[in-house]
Amino acid sequence: MKVRDIMNVKPVTVQAEASLSDAARILRENKVSGLPVLDGEKLVGIVSESDLLRLLSVEENEGGLWLPSPFEILEVPFRDLVKWERMRQGADEITKKKVAGVMSRNLHEVGPNDSIEEAAGIMTRHRINRLPVVEGGRLVGIVTRGDIISGLGMRHEEG
Repeated sequence: MKVRDIMNVKPVTVQAEASLSDAARILRENKVSGLPVLDGEKLVGIVSESDLLRLLSVEENEGGLWLPSPFEILEVPFRDLVKWERMRQGADEITKKKVAGVMSRNLHEVGPNDSIEEAAGIMTRHRINRLPVVEGGRLVGIVTRGDIISGLGMRHEEG
C-alpha cells in the first residue's frame, strides 16, 4: 500500500507569518494536532500542539532554598508566584509570536509513491506523528500515524 492511498489530500496548513494564536485556533477548529507551515506555497516547517505547549511549560527550579532562614515559610508561595508569572509570560508570547518562531524546521517528508511501511519507519525513528507528503517540491498531502493504522486495517480487510 502506498502513501497516496491513505494520505489526506487537503491538509490544513498555516502560513509561517501567522500568529501562534491563529495557529492554535486553526488546530482547534480542524481538530488536528499539527499543521504543515508554508511560506507562500513552499513547505518550511511543521507546528504542533507540543510546540505551543512548550511555551507554557515552566522548568522547576532545582536547588536549595532561595530565602534565608526566618523566611523559609514564604518560599513555597513565592516559588508558586514565580512559576505563575512565567506561565503568564508564556501565554502572552502566544499572542505575540509568529509560527515561524516555534515551528519545527527539521522536516521529514515522504512522497505519494512511498510505501506506508517506509512512512511508519520514519515516524517511529524520529518520534513524529505526521509527515508532509511532497511531490515535485509541492505539498500534496499529509499522512498521520492514524492514517497508517487505518491503512493497515484496510489491508487486513482486503487480505
